[in-house]
Amino acid sequence: MPKGYWVSVYRTISDPEKLAAYNELARLAVEPGGGRTLVVGGRVAGYDAGIAERTVLVEFDSFEQAVAVRESAAYQKALAALSDGVERDFRIVEGID
Repeated sequence: MPKGYWVSVYRTISDPEKLAAYNELARLAVEPGGGRTLVVGGRVAGYDAGIAERTVLVEFDSFEQAVAVRESAAYQKALAALSDGVERDFRIVEGID
């Protein structure tokens, strides 16, 4: 079964305190939901229209699991804390195997 991935690319971070609160609450949703964080920040080489800001990659055992955690009450609480603290591109993608 193909894995599922959360891919977040932050365009801007306007409120680091909201991001910190989100990070703590998101962890409480992701880890119990089976997510494994593979990338948080770190070095980025942006090409073409790539954004060299903060990038986060989280792996789940399946696409369905990734979607379920995104829709969970625990993650919704994290999103409420994040509010307008960042501008980001967030998507869930299915792996190839």
